[in-house]
Order: sequence, then structure tokens, then C-alpha cells
Amino acid sequence: MIEISDVEVAAEKIAGHVVRTPTVPSPGLSTLLGVPVTAKLELLQRTGSFKARGATARLLSLGEAERAAGVVAVSGGNHGIALAVMAAALDVKATVVMPRSAPDRSVGLARAAGASVQLTDDMPSAFALVNRLRDEGLSLVHPFDDPVVVAGQGTVGLELAQDAGDLTDVVVSVGGGGLIAGVAVALRARRPDVRIWGVETEGAQAMSAALAGGGPVPVALSSIVTTLSAPSVSQLTYDHVSALVTDVLVVPDREAVQGTLDLADHAKVWTEPAAGCLLPAARQVVERVGPGARLGLVVCGGNATTGDVMEWARRFGLR
Repeated sequence: MIEISDVEVAAEKIAGHVVRTPTVPSPGLSTLLGVPVTAKLELLQRTGSFKARGATARLLSLGEAERAAGVVAVSGGNHGIALAVMAAALDVKATVVMPRSAPDRSVGLARAAGASVQLTDDMPSAFALVNRLRDEGLSLVHPFDDPVVVAGQGTVGLELAQDAGDLTDVVVSVGGGGLIAGVAVALRARRPDVRIWGVETEGAQAMSAALAGGGPVPVALSSIVTTLSAPSVSQLTYDHVSALVTDVLVVPDREAVQGTLDLADHAKVWTEPAAGCLLPAARQVVERVGPGARLGLVVCGGNATTGDVMEWARRFGLR
């Protein structure tokens, strides 16, 4: 298991490379949800999501030979952008493998940063290609099955613990589980009474399936939220979530897109559905714990275009 000391080491290592993002009370979300809400605005991070933290921590841990050979990653969008941008900043050659369902903007940003981007038919085949490239000598920067990466993501929780007011519950989006695993380690050490809740979208339920089955299992992916669409979680992230997280909630894609629109209207931030899903999950949390809840929301990323969100809104008949 990752320890708080690992997160603290990661924080020191990446401090000069990433942004300490704002942690702010949100009057608009507090009114919307009926309880006090604090938002950790990780969408203001370099590359538009928390992923820059873990990618940077892993890149800075490479030896000389590994740096020379280059790195490879699989991504539904944000991890690939983060690795491409941060690798370029650190003068490391990067290859990013993405499924064709990844947003065009994400593919374009990774290429613009100088990464070699390879597209596959789906996420399972993307993971398979990455494994082959790793076997050929590239260093794998896994989005969630790497303790250094998870410790890097945990710096979000470390900052939240330091900067937020009194919280009872923190809600975190879950794809492969790297973010919530790291955040849970930090919060359990610094704010042990805070409950931690995960949220997935229907059709991207890798952690829920793992918790139900007693360990990681492959899942069929159908959610529009590609940045949460891991074909399975890892043993590493499962172990942390099963031990440290109160529950993992599941919301429909439609509600995640509505949450994106609500975050724009009420919090005045432009997010992606991977963050939009926090709002319907937060309502479930308030229903379960009562009106005394004081919520922290980890607003994980904002790499969706206005066109993307408007198209999803039309698809689901939203305003």
C-alpha cells in the first residue's frame, strides 16, 4: 500500500513542474446542492487535468537509460495529453496509444506536444499495443497501475487536506482508480474522519465491478466518458479503494453531461463529463448522509470542447 510519505515525496518532486490548483468554496454549488461545497479546481492544472501530476512524478523517476529509450502510455485522453506535454518539457520522447473513440482534441494536443500518437480500435487493443511497445524497450507510464503515478495523483488530496475548510465528505471521479487511490491515502492520513466517495458512469464501471467481484475484472465499455473508460482497474487501485473508500456510486451518462452544464451555470467552470458526474453523485451522498454534509468535489479535468458538450446535450435531450 502507498503511504502518506510517498505522496509527500511526490509533492516535493513535482512542485516546480505543476500548478498548486485553487481550492475554493463554491457559493453557486452550495445553493444548488443545499449544503456547503468546496471545489478543488484541478481542471486548471497544466494540460487541463490532474493527470499532469502522476505523469510528472513518473517521468522524474526515470533513469538515464530509460529517458534515452523513451516512454509509452495508453490513454482515453487526459493521461496521453499530460504525458505528451510533460515529457516534452522534460526532454523525453513519448509514444501515446489511444482508442479511436478518444476525443479529436485530445489526439491533436498530444501530437502537437510532439508525441507519437498511435490509434487502435478500442481500449483493450490499446492496452495490448502498449504492452508490446513496453516489451520492445519503452518505459511504461501506466495511468493507474504504478505506485509512483498514484502517489503523484495523491498530491491532489494532500493540497485539499491543507487548503479546504471543514469537510465531511469528498467525491472523486473513478476511471482506473489512480486519482481516488492517491487522494484516499492523503485524506486518510491528514483528515481521517472524512468519508471518500467514488463515482463512475454507467458503461465504465470497472471499480464497481471489482468491488462486487472481490478484485479486478474486465468490463465492457459503453460510456461516452472515454476519460473514465478503463477496461479494468488494477490490483493496486482496487486494494486502496476497497480499504479506504466509503463507496463507489454509479450515474448515467446523461446525468454526467447535465452535471457538466450545471457546473458551467452554477460554479462558472467548464468541465468534462468525467467531472460533471460529480454533481449527481454528490446528490446521492447528501441523501445518504443528511443535510449536515460539507462536501469537497475534486473537479478533475476540463478537456472537452463546447462542441463536444453541446453534441452530448443534444443526444440526451438536455437544454
